[in-house]
Amino acid sequence: MRNALIQPSALLAALLALAACAERAPRTPTPMVPAGDPVNCVQTNRIRSTNIVDDQTIDFRMSNGTIFRNTLPNRCPGLAAADAFSHRTSQPQLCNVDIIRVLTPGGGPRFGASCGLGQFVPVRPADAAPAG
Repeated sequence: MRNALIQPSALLAALLALAACAERAPRTPTPMVPAGDPVNCVQTNRIRSTNIVDDQTIDFRMSNGTIFRNTLPNRCPGLAAADAFSHRTSQPQLCNVDIIRVLTPGGGPRFGASCGLGQFVPVRPADAAPAG
């Protein structure tokens, strides 16, 4: 979501649309290795799907196939169990200074823990050949 202030009804509609459109990659124990230098931000319109690995790790698959692993500086309670989060930003990007909020299951959107993001590190499966 790109607006800093959103009406509750608009927030609900946006969350539902995001949930309906999101392509959830299955959780996988595939080991990943760094595939480039970390970046502070990713463009939100290029995020194709997310994979919540655990309470401290989220993989962001981009429209070009790149995977950015974000290791949160601290554990985010309930993130893996909820398998969903939201964010608000005034920019068309998600950055290491932004906060995500765990979306807990139940009747309508309910928020759990608020957690800071870390840097976005490009990764590839450990058994994949390096690019280049």
